[in-house]
Amino acid sequence: MNKFPYSNTNKRYHTLDYYYKQKFHSKVFKVSLNAGFTCPNIDGTVGRGGCIYCSKMGSGEFAGNKEDSLKEQFETVKNMMLKKWPKAKYIGYFQARTNTYDTVENLKKLYETVLSFDNVVGLNIATRPDAISKECLEYLKELNQKTYLTIELGLQTAKDKTAKLINRCHDLACFENMVKQLRENNIDVVVHIINGLPYETKEDMLNTIKYLNQLDIQGIKIHMLSILKNTSLEKLYQKKPFKILSKEEYIDIVINQLELLRPEIVIHRITGDPKIDDLIEPTWLIKKFCVLNDIDKEMVKRNTYQGKKAKKVSLS
Repeated sequence: MNKFPYSNTNKRYHTLDYYYKQKFHSKVFKVSLNAGFTCPNIDGTVGRGGCIYCSKMGSGEFAGNKEDSLKEQFETVKNMMLKKWPKAKYIGYFQARTNTYDTVENLKKLYETVLSFDNVVGLNIATRPDAISKECLEYLKELNQKTYLTIELGLQTAKDKTAKLINRCHDLACFENMVKQLRENNIDVVVHIINGLPYETKEDMLNTIKYLNQLDIQGIKIHMLSILKNTSLEKLYQKKPFKILSKEEYIDIVINQLELLRPEIVIHRITGDPKIDDLIEPTWLIKKFCVLNDIDKEMVKRNTYQGKKAKKVSLS
């Protein structure tokens, strides 16, 4: 018997599907979009070359083709989903690169274009904590009044040494400050982290979760590090190979992380989803559903669930 309260399936963690069904009383899909943004860590504003794991697609391998209009990108995905879920609702997901890194005028055009599409109930906007200007924050505050808005912030790790190695080009203080500002404006925050970063230990990865558990965040995306072709990470791995987590090690770490994580935090993603043609390591990531199923089985075997070991934290 599953004792975990945030579930209507066999999952022992707070799934996004469950959260959306409770909130919207409907099947909801995120439609990944590529609006052609760049990144302050690429153009020289804070750094050059981007994060060392970042592909030429800027983490938007499964977003649309930036040469197509947002309408064309959206309709392509929507038409596929309509066959199975004709009454579904949609959330526009600005995924590729840094999606607040532009003038507010341009952001308004892009965001509100997507909000005008039929059955769109919200926006998810992926960005960096150092790429939301005061003017942009004011606009996001307005946007949050008329739609369901979620800002996704990349953190990847709470370990400063690793953050420097992967060329994040912002510190924890910057990240914490942006989470605080977004939450003061009642905007939901989802945080991206990566397991298996070079030279990190299991303890380091659990410490990232312990750190986030103290912050007022509403969701998390847990990724496994992907070494992709033609990235700085590939060059580092070839020059000085570092340990790659096995599937079993990854599953063990994720379950330990879930046990520590507050149960109300929604799990938006629990493994990576790399483009097969670009993947160098780990090859076990290709079988995504096997990883998901093995996490479920192991949680049952251990009789555990999200939040089992979480300490109560006051976020006021």
